[in-house]
Amino acid sequence: MAGNVLELNDNNFKEVVLKSDNPVIVDFWATWCMPCKMLAPTVEEIADEYRGKYKVAKLNIDDAMDTATSFSVMNIPTLIFFNNGGEVARMVGAASKRDILKKIEEVFI
Repeated sequence: MAGNVLELNDNNFKEVVLKSDNPVIVDFWATWCMPCKMLAPTVEEIADEYRGKYKVAKLNIDDAMDTATSFSVMNIPTLIFFNNGGEVARMVGAASKRDILKKIEEVFI
């Protein structure tokens, strides 16, 4: 993963996301998903801009099907926002940076 984006898998998800002291944004994606590839630069920008305030991570659903299934991720890309170990919001589909930042303000601020 690039820059400040954390790479998640079934083994580290609980520690990195659910036990985090900071809010976490997780991008559920796959290598074959074109909308996911379109969203990736935006996710990386947000990770860079909010480093230290929020964690931003990516989870490849093909490599971590158990975790994706446990959060009922049916379509990708899906962004799930976590705070204090629980899901507080989600966005499905390729969203604009403006819409993602608006969601961050709604759920984390």
